[in-house]
Amino acid sequence: MSFFSFHRKPVFPTETFVTPGGPSVTLTLIKHGSLAIAFKDFHIQVDPVVKIGQDDYTDYGKFPKPDLVLVTHAHYDHFSLSTIEDIRKKGTRFVVTPEVFEELDEGEVLRNGESLQVTPEIRIDAVPAYNTTEAHLTFHPKGRDNGYVLSIDGLRIYVSGDTEDIPEMQDLKDIDVAFLSVNQPFTMTPEQCAQAALSFRPKVLIPYHLSDTDPFEVRRLLDGSGIDVRVHDNLI
Repeated sequence: MSFFSFHRKPVFPTETFVTPGGPSVTLTLIKHGSLAIAFKDFHIQVDPVVKIGQDDYTDYGKFPKPDLVLVTHAHYDHFSLSTIEDIRKKGTRFVVTPEVFEELDEGEVLRNGESLQVTPEIRIDAVPAYNTTEAHLTFHPKGRDNGYVLSIDGLRIYVSGDTEDIPEMQDLKDIDVAFLSVNQPFTMTPEQCAQAALSFRPKVLIPYHLSDTDPFEVRRLLDGSGIDVRVHDNLI
């Protein structure tokens, strides 16, 4: 499998990967937990949110209307009803958690451990995402929220959602690209992120959901590990 990437500034950074089948998958790093994924003419938005802070605004008009929207959980920086209404088109599918379904009132619900074959070439697996630090357990309780593994023409992409370095990560297999959340107090420290990556060894790791965390610390901690750590510090 061949990998290559390019970064485009000041527009959204983009990573492109070639699938085992030959076509490419383009991953656009929008901000925080929001990502766009394009494969052929199929477009996916992950946790799309126009605004998460006073000075933040994302113009989703720069992206094609999505065929599929994935939502990891119901927190405001990952789920926005108004954003979904703005970006949807006729036929847009939604893959959501039970909690998000209660607010959105539509979509296909996946719980931890469940899967969905979206197209012959695209499969979604919902995996656990939760806190383990005693003082943080109420932020993301076990069993409520999702991470997702997307298998796109044989390319396997893991989007962690908001989680710490949970033992279930050891069950992840053959991950080509991993997005691991790194910010305190809600997700992982750089040390936890590095430990998580070592537990399943993705080919490429992209720290995301950063807030004030320095993603270069994750790269330093994994220096010499053989994991390709790619840093995009626009991901706030």
